Formats: sequence, structure tokens, C-alpha cells
Amino acid sequence: QVQLVESGGGSVQAGGSLRLSCAAAGYISCMGWFRQPPGKEREGVAIIDMLGRTTYADSVKGRFTISKDNAKNTLYLQMNSLKPEDSATYYCAGDYSRCRVDNYNMAYWGKGTLVTIAS
Repeated sequence: QVQLVESGGGSVQAGGSLRLSCAAAGYISCMGWFRQPPGKEREGVAIIDMLGRTTYADSVKGRFTISKDNAKNTLYLQMNSLKPEDSATYYCAGDYSRCRVDNYNMAYWGKGTLVTIAS
């Protein structure tokens, strides 16, 4: 079992930026960010595989950047030009296969961090 712990959530004004971090207690080849807005289903945001290749949801392309520090086993999500519709609980997830942004059955999940964007 690999524990994932997110941090960096908070409240900002629309147009602002936040950076989320996810510390993993061990190496995971595929890691990603998912989010769940209030009253809505979970959706994939961004994924990064073991080769550093990234995939983004269309709704965040050009605004969010996923990255990973393999030496620290830490995943990041830099979020710029935030919009009210980005408000959600953001979850870090990891797996060793099926590295897809639409894989909602990732093996490991964090508890989430809340992001609120005020208009």
C-alpha cells in the first residue's frame, strides 16, 4: 500500500494561481490528479507516466501543468488562470498500469484537498 498525501489547496480569486503537491510514500510509475466538484462526479484532470509524458483534460489545457519530482516521490499540479468552475476537491492518484486520465480505478488515492475559486 502506497500512501498519498495532498497539500496546497485553498481559496483564491478567479484568475489566480495555486500549486498542489502530493507526497507519495514510495515510487509509483503513473500518477495523476482528479477532481470532484460539489454534487458532481469525479473527473480526470492530468496524468503523468513513468517517461514524463503528460495528458490533460481539455478543460485545463494551457492553464494547468502536472510535474513530478522522482527523487522526492512528489507530484505537483500548477494551476494558473483559475476559474470558479475549477472549484473542487482535488485528489492525487497513482497506479502501475493503465496510465490514463480517464482511469477512475487507480490503485492508490489520497484523501483530497479542497480548492475554492471565488468569482
